[in-house]
Amino acid sequence: MSVILCTAGHDHTIRFWEALSGICSRTIQHPDSQVNRLCITPDKRFLAVAGNPNIKLYDIKSTNPNPVMTFEGHTNNVTGLAFHCEGKWMVTSSEDGTVKVWDTRTGSLQRNYNHHAAVTDVVIHPNQGELISGDWGGMVRVWDLGESVCTHQLIPAEDTAVLSVSVASDGSLLSAGNKAVRSPSALLRKCTFANSKSQGHVYIWRMVQTDEATRIIPVCTFQAHKNYLTRVLLSPDVKHLATCAADHTAKVWNLDSDYAPAKVAIKEWNELQAQKETDQKNGKDNSEANEAANQNREMMRIFSDLTMDRDLLRITDNASRQEPPQQTFTATPDGPPMDPAQNTLFLETTLANHQRWVWDCAFSADSAYLVTVSTDHYARLWELSSGNIIRQYNGHHRGALCVALNDYSEPR
Repeated sequence: MSVILCTAGHDHTIRFWEALSGICSRTIQHPDSQVNRLCITPDKRFLAVAGNPNIKLYDIKSTNPNPVMTFEGHTNNVTGLAFHCEGKWMVTSSEDGTVKVWDTRTGSLQRNYNHHAAVTDVVIHPNQGELISGDWGGMVRVWDLGESVCTHQLIPAEDTAVLSVSVASDGSLLSAGNKAVRSPSALLRKCTFANSKSQGHVYIWRMVQTDEATRIIPVCTFQAHKNYLTRVLLSPDVKHLATCAADHTAKVWNLDSDYAPAKVAIKEWNELQAQKETDQKNGKDNSEANEAANQNREMMRIFSDLTMDRDLLRITDNASRQEPPQQTFTATPDGPPMDPAQNTLFLETTLANHQRWVWDCAFSADSAYLVTVSTDHYARLWELSSGNIIRQYNGHHRGALCVALNDYSEPR
Protein backbone atom coordinates (compact mmCIF):
# COMPACT_ATOMS: atom_id res chain seq x y z
CA MET A 1 0.00 0.00 0.00
CA SER A 2 3.02 2.29 -0.33
CA VAL A 3 1.63 3.43 -3.69
CA ILE A 4 -2.07 4.24 -4.04
CA LEU A 5 -3.18 4.66 -7.64
CA CYS A 6 -6.84 4.81 -8.63
CA THR A 7 -8.88 5.92 -11.63
CA ALA A 8 -12.58 6.41 -12.39
CA GLY A 9 -14.92 7.89 -14.95
CA HIS A 10 -17.99 7.30 -17.07
CA ASP A 11 -18.33 3.56 -16.41
CA HIS A 12 -19.43 4.15 -12.77
CA THR A 13 -16.48 2.22 -11.35
CA ILE A 14 -13.45 3.16 -9.24
CA ARG A 15 -10.42 1.00 -9.95
CA PHE A 16 -7.32 0.56 -7.78
CA TRP A 17 -4.13 -0.43 -9.61
CA GLU A 18 -0.83 -2.04 -8.77
CA ALA A 19 1.27 0.72 -10.23
CA LEU A 20 4.21 -1.40 -11.42
CA SER A 21 2.41 -4.51 -12.65
CA GLY A 22 -0.63 -2.74 -14.09
CA ILE A 23 -2.99 -5.21 -12.40
CA CYS A 24 -6.36 -3.94 -11.16
CA SER A 25 -6.40 -5.00 -7.51
CA ARG A 26 -9.84 -3.71 -6.50
CA THR A 27 -12.98 -2.33 -8.10
CA ILE A 28 -15.68 -0.30 -6.34
CA GLN A 29 -19.04 0.31 -7.98
CA HIS A 30 -20.36 3.88 -8.06
CA PRO A 31 -23.90 3.53 -9.45
CA ASP A 32 -25.09 7.04 -8.51
CA SER A 33 -23.30 8.85 -11.37
CA GLN A 34 -20.10 9.15 -13.34
CA VAL A 35 -17.06 9.95 -11.20
CA ASN A 36 -15.68 13.44 -11.82
CA ARG A 37 -12.74 13.69 -9.40
CA LEU A 38 -10.75 11.56 -6.94
CA CYS A 39 -8.59 12.59 -3.99
CA ILE A 40 -6.57 10.49 -1.51
CA THR A 41 -6.04 11.64 2.07
CA PRO A 42 -2.42 12.47 2.93
CA ASP A 43 -2.23 9.43 5.26
CA LYS A 44 -3.47 7.14 2.43
CA ARG A 45 -6.39 5.93 4.56
CA PHE A 46 -9.38 7.32 2.66
CA LEU A 47 -10.41 8.05 -0.91
CA ALA A 48 -12.90 10.85 -1.67
CA VAL A 49 -15.02 10.35 -4.77
CA ALA A 50 -16.81 13.27 -6.40
CA GLY A 51 -19.93 12.52 -8.41
CA ASN A 52 -23.23 14.21 -9.14
CA PRO A 53 -24.14 15.66 -6.71
CA ASN A 54 -22.57 13.96 -3.68
CA ILE A 55 -19.11 13.11 -2.38
CA LYS A 56 -18.45 9.66 -0.95
CA LEU A 57 -15.58 8.68 1.33
CA TYR A 58 -14.17 5.13 1.07
CA ASP A 59 -11.80 3.28 3.38
CA ILE A 60 -8.81 2.34 1.22
CA LYS A 61 -7.50 -0.37 3.58
CA SER A 62 -10.89 -2.05 3.97
CA THR A 63 -12.60 -4.48 1.61
CA ASN A 64 -15.94 -2.84 2.41
CA PRO A 65 -17.44 -1.76 -0.95
CA ASN A 66 -19.71 0.79 0.74
CA PRO A 67 -18.71 4.36 1.59
CA VAL A 68 -17.93 5.13 5.22
CA MET A 69 -19.40 8.62 4.81
CA THR A 70 -21.45 10.59 2.28
CA PHE A 71 -21.32 14.39 2.04
CA GLU A 72 -24.63 15.82 0.85
CA GLY A 73 -25.27 19.47 0.06
CA HIS A 74 -24.21 20.17 -3.51
CA THR A 75 -26.94 20.22 -6.14
CA ASN A 76 -24.88 19.61 -9.29
CA ASN A 77 -21.66 17.96 -10.50
CA VAL A 78 -18.81 18.11 -7.97
CA THR A 79 -15.80 19.28 -9.95
CA GLY A 80 -12.97 19.68 -7.41
CA LEU A 81 -11.66 17.96 -4.26
CA ALA A 82 -8.81 18.65 -1.86
CA PHE A 83 -7.88 17.57 1.68
CA HIS A 84 -6.41 19.47 4.62
CA CYS A 85 -2.80 18.35 5.29
CA GLU A 86 -3.95 16.27 8.27
CA GLY A 87 -7.20 15.17 6.66
CA LYS A 88 -9.36 16.99 9.22
CA TRP A 89 -11.39 18.79 6.59
CA MET A 90 -12.07 18.69 2.88
CA VAL A 91 -12.97 21.34 0.32
CA THR A 92 -15.15 20.73 -2.74
CA SER A 93 -16.31 22.77 -5.74
CA SER A 94 -19.39 22.27 -7.84
CA GLU A 95 -21.25 23.38 -10.93
CA ASP A 96 -23.96 24.54 -8.51
CA GLY A 97 -21.78 27.68 -8.07
CA THR A 98 -20.44 26.96 -4.58
CA VAL A 99 -17.25 26.01 -2.78
CA LYS A 100 -17.88 24.06 0.42
CA VAL A 101 -15.65 23.06 3.35
CA TRP A 102 -16.55 19.85 5.21
CA ASP A 103 -15.47 18.36 8.52
CA THR A 104 -14.29 14.87 7.52
CA ARG A 105 -14.73 13.54 11.06
CA THR A 106 -18.42 14.40 11.32
CA GLY A 107 -19.48 15.08 7.74
CA SER A 108 -20.83 18.48 8.69
CA LEU A 109 -20.64 21.57 6.47
CA GLN A 110 -18.26 24.22 7.87
CA ARG A 111 -18.07 26.88 5.13
CA ASN A 112 -20.07 27.76 2.03
CA TYR A 113 -18.78 30.27 -0.54
CA ASN A 114 -20.81 31.43 -3.55
CA HIS A 115 -19.16 32.10 -6.92
CA HIS A 116 -22.38 33.09 -8.76
CA ALA A 117 -21.13 30.85 -11.60
CA ALA A 118 -20.41 27.15 -12.02
CA VAL A 119 -17.17 26.37 -10.15
CA THR A 120 -14.76 24.16 -12.07
CA ASP A 121 -11.91 23.50 -9.62
CA VAL A 122 -10.59 24.23 -6.13
CA VAL A 123 -7.24 23.76 -4.37
CA ILE A 124 -5.86 24.44 -0.89
CA HIS A 125 -2.90 26.76 -0.41
CA PRO A 126 -0.03 25.01 1.46
CA ASN A 127 -0.52 27.47 4.34
CA GLN A 128 -3.85 25.64 4.92
CA GLY A 129 -5.51 29.00 5.47
CA GLU A 130 -6.54 29.89 1.91
CA LEU A 131 -8.56 28.28 -0.88
CA ILE A 132 -8.23 29.03 -4.60
CA SER A 133 -11.06 28.30 -7.03
CA GLY A 134 -11.97 28.98 -10.66
CA ASP A 135 -15.31 29.28 -12.42
CA TRP A 136 -17.14 29.36 -15.75
CA GLY A 137 -17.47 33.12 -15.48
CA GLY A 138 -13.70 33.49 -15.97
CA MET A 139 -12.87 34.28 -12.35
CA VAL A 140 -10.13 32.93 -10.07
CA ARG A 141 -10.92 33.63 -6.42
CA VAL A 142 -8.78 33.37 -3.28
CA TRP A 143 -10.69 32.73 -0.05
CA ASP A 144 -9.35 33.43 3.44
CA LEU A 145 -10.65 30.69 5.74
CA GLY A 146 -9.86 32.60 8.93
CA GLU A 147 -11.84 35.68 7.93
CA SER A 148 -14.20 33.66 5.69
CA VAL A 149 -13.95 36.26 2.89
CA CYS A 150 -12.73 36.46 -0.71
CA THR A 151 -9.44 38.37 -0.68
CA HIS A 152 -8.54 38.29 -4.39
CA GLN A 153 -10.50 38.17 -7.63
CA LEU A 154 -8.38 37.49 -10.72
CA ILE A 155 -9.75 37.65 -14.27
CA PRO A 156 -7.21 36.07 -16.65
CA ALA A 157 -9.37 36.79 -19.73
CA GLU A 158 -12.81 38.36 -20.07
CA ASP A 159 -15.72 35.95 -20.62
CA THR A 160 -13.40 32.94 -20.77
CA ALA A 161 -14.07 30.02 -18.44
CA VAL A 162 -11.30 29.03 -16.03
CA LEU A 163 -11.28 25.23 -16.13
CA SER A 164 -8.44 24.29 -13.79
CA VAL A 165 -6.28 25.80 -11.05
CA SER A 166 -3.12 24.56 -9.35
CA VAL A 167 -0.95 25.94 -6.56
CA ALA A 168 2.72 25.10 -5.97
CA SER A 169 3.62 22.84 -3.06
CA ASP A 170 5.71 25.66 -1.57
CA GLY A 171 3.03 28.28 -2.21
CA SER A 172 5.23 30.24 -4.60
CA LEU A 173 3.18 29.93 -7.80
CA LEU A 174 -0.45 29.83 -8.87
CA SER A 175 -1.50 28.55 -12.27
CA ALA A 176 -4.82 28.53 -14.11
CA GLY A 177 -5.97 27.22 -17.47
CA ASN A 178 -8.90 28.41 -19.56
CA LYS A 179 -10.64 28.08 -22.90
CA ALA A 180 -12.33 30.46 -25.34
CA VAL A 181 -15.94 29.30 -25.17
CA ARG A 182 -18.33 31.63 -23.40
CA SER A 183 -21.46 29.69 -22.54
CA PRO A 184 -21.41 27.15 -19.67
CA SER A 185 -21.91 23.50 -20.42
CA ALA A 186 -21.66 20.29 -18.45
CA LEU A 187 -17.86 20.14 -18.18
CA LEU A 188 -17.60 16.51 -17.20
CA ARG A 189 -20.42 15.18 -19.34
CA LYS A 190 -20.82 14.93 -23.11
CA CYS A 191 -19.18 17.98 -24.71
CA THR A 192 -20.60 19.31 -27.97
CA PHE A 193 -17.77 21.73 -28.72
CA ALA A 194 -14.99 19.21 -29.35
CA ASN A 195 -14.35 20.67 -32.80
CA SER A 196 -14.69 24.30 -31.80
CA LYS A 197 -11.79 26.72 -32.10
CA SER A 198 -11.05 26.67 -28.40
CA GLN A 199 -7.52 27.59 -27.40
CA GLY A 200 -6.06 26.44 -24.11
CA HIS A 201 -4.18 29.26 -22.42
CA VAL A 202 -2.17 29.02 -19.21
CA TYR A 203 -1.71 31.85 -16.71
CA ILE A 204 0.94 31.91 -13.97
CA TRP A 205 1.17 34.24 -10.98
CA ARG A 206 3.76 34.49 -8.24
CA MET A 207 2.31 34.37 -4.73
CA VAL A 208 4.21 36.39 -2.14
CA GLN A 209 3.37 36.04 1.54
CA THR A 210 3.64 39.22 3.62
CA ASP A 211 2.70 40.00 7.21
CA GLU A 212 -0.45 41.75 6.03
CA ALA A 213 -1.68 39.58 3.15
CA THR A 214 -0.80 37.47 0.13
CA ARG A 215 0.35 39.44 -2.92
CA ILE A 216 -0.40 37.90 -6.31
CA ILE A 217 1.87 39.10 -9.14
CA PRO A 218 1.33 38.16 -12.83
CA VAL A 219 4.34 36.29 -14.22
CA CYS A 220 3.44 35.00 -17.68
CA THR A 221 0.74 33.68 -19.97
CA PHE A 222 0.93 31.52 -23.08
CA GLN A 223 -1.08 29.21 -25.33
CA ALA A 224 -0.37 25.63 -24.30
CA HIS A 225 -2.79 23.84 -26.64
CA LYS A 226 -4.73 24.74 -29.77
CA ASN A 227 -7.79 23.03 -28.36
CA TYR A 228 -9.84 22.77 -25.17
CA LEU A 229 -7.61 22.63 -22.07
CA THR A 230 -8.83 20.29 -19.30
CA ARG A 231 -6.17 20.38 -16.58
CA VAL A 232 -3.15 22.32 -15.33
CA LEU A 233 -0.98 20.79 -12.60
CA LEU A 234 2.23 22.02 -10.94
CA SER A 235 4.69 19.27 -10.01
CA PRO A 236 5.67 18.59 -6.37
CA ASP A 237 9.19 19.95 -6.96
CA VAL A 238 7.73 23.06 -8.69
CA LYS A 239 9.99 22.50 -11.71
CA HIS A 240 7.33 21.34 -14.14
CA LEU A 241 3.81 22.22 -15.26
CA ALA A 242 1.60 19.57 -16.84
CA THR A 243 -1.33 20.48 -19.11
CA CYS A 244 -4.00 18.14 -20.52
CA ALA A 245 -6.26 18.87 -23.47
CA ALA A 246 -8.83 17.78 -26.02
CA ASP A 247 -6.08 17.48 -28.65
CA HIS A 248 -5.35 13.96 -27.25
CA THR A 249 -2.11 15.08 -25.60
CA ALA A 250 -0.62 16.02 -22.29
CA LYS A 251 2.34 18.39 -22.26
CA VAL A 252 5.01 19.00 -19.65
CA TRP A 253 6.48 22.51 -19.47
CA ASN A 254 9.63 23.63 -17.68
CA LEU A 255 9.63 26.04 -14.71
CA ASP A 256 13.24 25.57 -13.58
CA SER A 257 15.55 28.55 -14.04
CA ASP A 258 18.50 26.09 -14.20
CA TYR A 259 17.00 24.06 -17.04
CA ALA A 260 20.00 23.54 -19.36
CA PRO A 261 18.14 23.48 -22.72
CA ALA A 262 16.49 26.78 -21.77
CA LYS A 263 19.83 28.39 -21.03
CA VAL A 264 21.25 27.22 -24.35
CA ALA A 265 18.19 28.33 -26.33
CA ILE A 266 18.05 31.76 -24.67
CA LYS A 267 21.78 32.27 -25.26
CA GLU A 268 21.43 31.36 -28.92
CA TRP A 269 18.40 33.63 -29.28
CA ASN A 270 20.21 36.58 -27.70
CA GLU A 271 23.22 36.01 -29.95
CA LEU A 272 20.95 35.86 -33.00
CA GLN A 273 19.18 39.08 -32.00
CA ALA A 274 22.52 40.81 -31.39
CA GLN A 275 23.71 39.68 -34.83
CA LYS A 276 20.51 41.00 -36.43
CA GLU A 277 20.98 44.35 -34.71
CA THR A 278 24.58 44.49 -35.91
CA ASP A 279 23.54 43.60 -39.45
CA GLN A 280 20.80 46.23 -39.39
CA LYS A 281 23.23 48.83 -38.08
CA ASN A 282 25.82 47.97 -40.72
CA GLY A 283 23.15 48.03 -43.39
CA LYS A 284 22.00 51.45 -42.22
CA ASP A 285 25.58 52.76 -42.16
CA ASN A 286 26.20 51.49 -45.72
CA SER A 287 22.91 52.99 -46.88
CA GLU A 288 23.80 56.37 -45.37
CA ALA A 289 27.26 56.24 -46.96
CA ASN A 290 25.80 55.42 -50.37
CA GLU A 291 23.24 58.18 -50.01
CA ALA A 292 25.97 60.70 -49.08
CA ALA A 293 28.05 59.65 -52.08
CA ASN A 294 25.07 60.07 -54.38
CA GLN A 295 24.39 63.53 -52.96
CA ASN A 296 28.03 64.49 -53.50
CA ARG A 297 27.89 63.34 -57.11
CA GLU A 298 24.64 65.28 -57.63
CA MET A 299 26.21 68.42 -56.12
CA MET A 300 29.22 68.10 -58.43
CA ARG A 301 26.89 67.72 -61.43
CA ILE A 302 24.91 70.81 -60.42
CA PHE A 303 27.93 72.99 -59.86
CA SER A 304 29.59 71.81 -63.06
CA ASP A 305 26.58 72.86 -65.11
CA LEU A 306 26.80 76.64 -65.35
CA THR A 307 23.34 76.85 -66.80
CA MET A 308 21.76 75.09 -63.81
CA ASP A 309 19.71 77.22 -61.46
CA ARG A 310 21.68 77.34 -58.20
CA ASP A 311 18.42 77.44 -56.21
CA LEU A 312 17.92 73.79 -57.06
CA LEU A 313 20.60 72.98 -54.51
CA ARG A 314 18.81 72.69 -51.20
CA ILE A 315 18.94 70.51 -48.08
CA THR A 316 16.00 68.21 -47.39
CA ASP A 317 15.12 66.08 -44.34
CA ASN A 318 14.29 62.63 -45.63
CA ALA A 319 12.55 60.44 -43.03
CA SER A 320 14.68 57.39 -42.34
CA ARG A 321 13.00 54.16 -43.28
CA GLN A 322 12.89 51.75 -40.35
CA GLU A 323 11.78 48.15 -40.23
CA PRO A 324 8.85 47.48 -37.86
CA PRO A 325 10.13 46.39 -34.45
CA GLN A 326 10.29 42.62 -33.97
CA GLN A 327 7.81 41.31 -31.43
CA THR A 328 9.44 39.52 -28.50
CA PHE A 329 8.11 38.10 -25.23
CA THR A 330 9.79 39.61 -22.19
CA ALA A 331 9.54 37.48 -19.07
CA THR A 332 9.55 38.96 -15.59
CA PRO A 333 12.99 38.85 -13.89
CA ASP A 334 11.89 36.35 -11.25
CA GLY A 335 9.68 34.27 -13.52
CA PRO A 336 10.38 30.91 -15.18
CA PRO A 337 12.50 30.90 -18.34
CA MET A 338 10.43 31.69 -21.44
CA ASP A 339 11.03 30.37 -24.93
CA PRO A 340 11.49 33.62 -26.92
CA ALA A 341 10.85 31.87 -30.22
CA GLN A 342 7.48 30.39 -29.19
CA ASN A 343 6.36 32.85 -26.48
CA THR A 344 5.72 29.92 -24.13
CA LEU A 345 7.39 28.12 -21.28
CA PHE A 346 9.99 25.70 -22.58
CA LEU A 347 8.24 22.50 -23.65
CA GLU A 348 9.98 19.47 -22.18
CA THR A 349 7.86 16.71 -23.69
CA THR A 350 4.55 16.03 -25.42
CA LEU A 351 2.80 12.82 -24.36
CA ALA A 352 0.86 11.93 -27.47
CA ASN A 353 -0.28 8.29 -27.44
CA HIS A 354 -3.86 8.76 -26.21
CA GLN A 355 -6.54 8.47 -28.85
CA ARG A 356 -9.13 10.81 -27.33
CA TRP A 357 -9.38 13.68 -24.83
CA VAL A 358 -6.90 13.62 -21.93
CA TRP A 359 -8.89 14.71 -18.87
CA ASP A 360 -6.66 14.49 -15.82
CA CYS A 361 -3.11 13.78 -14.65
CA ALA A 362 -1.10 13.17 -11.49
CA PHE A 363 2.62 13.53 -10.76
CA SER A 364 4.63 11.03 -8.76
CA ALA A 365 6.14 12.31 -5.51
CA ASP A 366 9.57 12.74 -7.12
CA SER A 367 8.09 14.56 -10.15
CA ALA A 368 9.74 12.03 -12.47
CA TYR A 369 6.54 10.31 -13.64
CA LEU A 370 3.08 11.36 -14.73
CA VAL A 371 -0.15 9.36 -14.87
CA THR A 372 -2.78 10.45 -17.41
CA VAL A 373 -6.36 9.33 -18.07
CA SER A 374 -8.40 9.67 -21.23
CA THR A 375 -11.80 9.02 -22.74
CA ASP A 376 -10.02 6.34 -24.81
CA HIS A 377 -10.62 4.22 -21.63
CA TYR A 378 -6.93 4.00 -20.72
CA ALA A 379 -4.68 5.30 -17.98
CA ARG A 380 -0.99 5.55 -18.72
CA LEU A 381 2.16 5.95 -16.63
CA TRP A 382 4.82 8.04 -18.37
CA GLU A 383 8.51 8.48 -17.63
CA LEU A 384 9.03 12.20 -18.21
CA SER A 385 12.76 12.12 -18.91
CA SER A 386 12.21 9.90 -21.96
CA GLY A 387 8.54 10.51 -22.75
CA ASN A 388 7.98 6.75 -22.82
CA ILE A 389 4.95 4.82 -21.57
CA ILE A 390 6.07 2.69 -18.62
CA ARG A 391 2.70 1.06 -17.94
CA GLN A 392 -0.79 1.07 -19.42
CA TYR A 393 -3.83 0.36 -17.23
CA ASN A 394 -6.65 -1.41 -19.06
CA GLY A 395 -10.03 -2.10 -17.49
CA HIS A 396 -12.43 0.78 -17.86
CA HIS A 397 -15.04 0.09 -20.54
CA ARG A 398 -15.97 3.77 -20.90
CA GLY A 399 -14.01 7.01 -20.71
CA ALA A 400 -11.70 7.61 -17.74
CA LEU A 401 -12.09 11.13 -16.33
CA CYS A 402 -9.96 11.30 -13.19
CA VAL A 403 -6.92 9.87 -11.47
CA ALA A 404 -5.45 10.04 -7.96
CA LEU A 405 -1.92 9.00 -7.00
CA ASN A 406 -0.20 9.02 -3.61
CA ASP A 407 3.27 7.46 -3.52
CA TYR A 408 4.72 9.66 -0.78
CA SER A 409 6.79 7.79 1.79
CA GLU A 410 5.22 9.78 4.62
CA PRO A 411 2.09 11.92 5.12
CA ARG A 412 2.35 15.36 3.53
